Amino acid sequence: MTANYHTHTPRCRHASGDEREYIENAIVNGMKVLGFSDHSPQFFKDGFESAMRMTPFEAPEYVETIKKLADEYKNEIEILVGFEAEYFPDLFFDLQKFCRDYGVDYLIMGQHFLHNETVGPYAGTQQGDLAKKLTDYVDEVIEGMSTSSFTYIAHPDICYYPAEDEHYRAEITRLCTAAKAQGVPFEVNMLGCATGRHYPSEAFFRIALSQGNEFVIGRDAHSPEFLIDSTAIAAVTDFVNRCGIVPLERVTLKKI
Repeated sequence: MTANYHTHTPRCRHASGDEREYIENAIVNGMKVLGFSDHSPQFFKDGFESAMRMTPFEAPEYVETIKKLADEYKNEIEILVGFEAEYFPDLFFDLQKFCRDYGVDYLIMGQHFLHNETVGPYAGTQQGDLAKKLTDYVDEVIEGMSTSSFTYIAHPDICYYPAEDEHYRAEITRLCTAAKAQGVPFEVNMLGCATGRHYPSEAFFRIALSQGNEFVIGRDAHSPEFLIDSTAIAAVTDFVNRCGIVPLERVTLKKI
């Protein structure tokens, strides 16, 4: 695991440490590529401020800070600046424009919320019509992939569903087929492995393997220490070995 494209900063309001600490730990761990992908700003029309992402006013400083560090450390490690973003159709054009204007390297899609954060449910909860929520989740991720702006799908199995039944298999197969057609890999989420979340899901990845999808390990680091956490590394290594997953060493960044 010499590359990681899923790294947060305190700007998301639930991570710790500064960028330099993450970079130094990545170097200590022998990594060649470190991509920062903190939760993206969303340009909400009504002035809503999220409790789990940076604001549009903080975003330029985020990009500038990481670009300066990328230049400082260029002889030791490749540093990239990106965002983990939901695909909200009515807001996505503004996010794309910001990324292009500021030279953001890549986006990964982490579809935590459905429809729009201000009105939609969180995908990972166990409440509501779970079958409909899964269908809506797959619809929105597929639509997001069709923009050709997302390098990979973070924790693609975040949408909670309680059973591997016919509906689950049909919807996940639909998602996997679309991802393969778009050339978009799925992330095996190391944070989920290490903390016992409902993802990564063996059921999901068995279906993805049968459809010929590609995979990448994402550390989803919310602290510098997580980049060198041997227990977490062992947990995700066990998961991919148990499933028979051969992850990509690096991913090809998609132009936003």
